Amino acid sequence: MCGFVGYFGAVRDGRALLERMTAAIAHRGPDEQGFFTGPEVGLGHARLSIVGLGDGQQPMSDASGALTIAFNGEIFNYVELREELQARGRRFRTASDTEVILHLYDEMGEDCLSLLNGDFAFAIWDARRRRMFLARDRMGVRPLFYTRQGDRFYFASEVKALLQVPGVSAQIDPVALDQIFTLWAPIAPRTAFRDICELEPANLMIVQDGGISTRPYWSLDYPDHDTPSRHRDEREAAEELRALLTEATRVRMRADVPVGSYLSGGLDSSITSALAARMVPGGLRTFSVTFDSAEHDESEFQLEMARALGTQHSAVACREGDIAAVFPEVIRFTERPIIRTAPAPLFKLSGLVREAGLKVVLTGEGADEVFAGYDIFKENRVRRFCARQPGSRIRPHLFRKLYPYLPGLRQQSAEYLASFFGANSHSLDDPLYSHRPRLDGTAATKLFFSGDLRASLGNYDAAEEMASRLPEAFPRWHPLHQAQYLEARFLLPGYILSSQGDRMAMAHGIEGRFPFLDHRLVEFAAGLPPEMKLKGLVEKHILREATKDLLPPSIGKRSKQPYRAPDSASFVGAGAADYVETALGEAEIGASGLFNPKAVAKLHEKCRARPASGFRDNAAFVGILSTQLWLKTFTGADSQSSKAA
Repeated sequence: MCGFVGYFGAVRDGRALLERMTAAIAHRGPDEQGFFTGPEVGLGHARLSIVGLGDGQQPMSDASGALTIAFNGEIFNYVELREELQARGRRFRTASDTEVILHLYDEMGEDCLSLLNGDFAFAIWDARRRRMFLARDRMGVRPLFYTRQGDRFYFASEVKALLQVPGVSAQIDPVALDQIFTLWAPIAPRTAFRDICELEPANLMIVQDGGISTRPYWSLDYPDHDTPSRHRDEREAAEELRALLTEATRVRMRADVPVGSYLSGGLDSSITSALAARMVPGGLRTFSVTFDSAEHDESEFQLEMARALGTQHSAVACREGDIAAVFPEVIRFTERPIIRTAPAPLFKLSGLVREAGLKVVLTGEGADEVFAGYDIFKENRVRRFCARQPGSRIRPHLFRKLYPYLPGLRQQSAEYLASFFGANSHSLDDPLYSHRPRLDGTAATKLFFSGDLRASLGNYDAAEEMASRLPEAFPRWHPLHQAQYLEARFLLPGYILSSQGDRMAMAHGIEGRFPFLDHRLVEFAAGLPPEMKLKGLVEKHILREATKDLLPPSIGKRSKQPYRAPDSASFVGAGAADYVETALGEAEIGASGLFNPKAVAKLHEKCRARPASGFRDNAAFVGILSTQLWLKTFTGADSQSSKAA
């Protein structure tokens, strides 16, 4: 795991530029730095040494000197690939997975991506063809950003490195802001920064002869709704799933340094930790975050699981005032506005791992997308069930079963519940039907946009743009698979793996590894019948069956409790920080030109009076505050340059 930068084109003082760009992302690779320059090309690398400690330095060239790579991430099947390459006569000079990529590319060109099982982003300078070849992993675990200045092409693992390039400045992209306040994240290749792009997951890019071309090399796919599944026997499917998950965990334990595990107390991280614990003879290190708020705290389950596994367990407390204290740093690393505070405790958690002397942790991320664990999947099923009999007074009572951690909903009438969840307010043919309540609820935060920002956006609709990106086969999929695709294709890489994942971990030089996102496991799960994943209203049924011997019953049978953190309550009352008053004050809001100062003042006062406000107010508060912090961090005092054009 590392960070890299580079350019292609005639650049003055290229080595000095590479050094500045690499220094901007030194947190990603605190162990050492390396540089490569050639005629009109340069690569820089900040290394977090995990595999091939003594000989994995980058940028790395092959024996001929014609190929040079800068690589961020891990290739988990590098051992098997290396053996196959050696059997074909290939000779290796290092023990690193980086060299494996070079040999594969030399043999197969861009087709080498089909053989890589890993989380990666990399750039290969191919001197023979005079082209730069870039690629990003299938699920979007590792980031890769790029921009152009005339005929010069620049790229980096984080945007802050690109801001070191002369002529590249930070300006907010109004459309990206609208997407964040609707979808939680920009739709790649768009980023929060105007004219700075992100390579989409599962895509490759070739820069050659002044042109840039991109294309996908893999896609997430599901069987047609009426296609019989090959997985008819549930027990056999559970056994195959267990084998795949065990193998995915095993290869992710490969490292020349110790590997720990996050332990949230939920099903997914408990399974991951249980499998990993069997592979660590000396005992597994586990790490958790706890909250003072009973609504958010899961420490009881974390400790129960740690005791059951016999792990060496550590926890970091997220107390009143802690989120506000680190939030400006969180935004510096997310490099985009966010509408939830959830990344902040994870920022603290990765700091705990670093203090413990580890560099690598396993996490349970991805299981909810792959095995239909989120409440939105159950909600979609109930909404469709109610929509088929819109006059039913009995069916809406099922909504009470969806959110046991929100007791207020259980007390509402059936009519209120049906209205609240929009059971009959959207067409069943709408491709975004499963997500409309979330989209509508989040988009309500845009009531706080300024008139100028609204005018600049015109009739733009972020949800409709997302719908336009759906694959041709989408209408033929089962409704559950459609909902899963929307989560895995947009929210997972755009927010979960980015703002909550890579950026929070790498802020402290920690590499997160995700067994549930092994592409073999993802493809297997996509082919499972929907009923094996969501059985009635029991989420992740097949996963529970495949791993029930690993967990205490209280964990294995536990309903999903999504990871959340206090939102507006983190910034008012005793935990308030001085910067909040300034950032949300009329002067700063007016200067940014993005939000309505009077509406923001009323929102701030409302949240002071009732910190536990509803979703809209919480999301708007955090979104506005994070946008103001983004402007201060990346555009400095010249807030006028950030106004919507």
